[in-house]
Amino acid sequence: MLLKLHLDCAPDAAWRAIRNPTVFRAVSAPFTTFDSLEPGGFPDSWPEGEHLLRAKGFGLAVIGEQTIDLEFRESRQGVRTVRDTGRGLSGPLALVDRWEHTMAVSALPGARTLYRDQLIVEAGALTPLLWVGFWAFWQWRALQLKRLSVDWK
Repeated sequence: MLLKLHLDCAPDAAWRAIRNPTVFRAVSAPFTTFDSLEPGGFPDSWPEGEHLLRAKGFGLAVIGEQTIDLEFRESRQGVRTVRDTGRGLSGPLALVDRWEHTMAVSALPGARTLYRDQLIVEAGALTPLLWVGFWAFWQWRALQLKRLSVDWK
């Protein structure tokens, strides 16, 4: 799954936003809500490494626990990338064998941002069924990112 969006904010603002747990939670809600299971809760900005979360459907039913495992990169061409290779630890999330989520930001003319959001997910025979759900969720994320980006400074 791959989304390409033009966001109405500067690339620096988009970079800060995609590393911000508050934005992560805002673009996921109301379909999926997350609680941090780390001491001290969510940080102001994600550092690299693993982060333990609990996911809930519509804030009610626990879907399971998962890790987000983040790596940050910047190319010589100015493309900044967040890559998550976390995994589900329990519940339906543990059915996913491979999770690779990559978000990239780069500059567009007029202080705007090209945002690319790619998800590779594998779950054996369940992959097509899960793909439909993730596709719908990714469309929601895209709408929320476009809506929120106008306020990112």
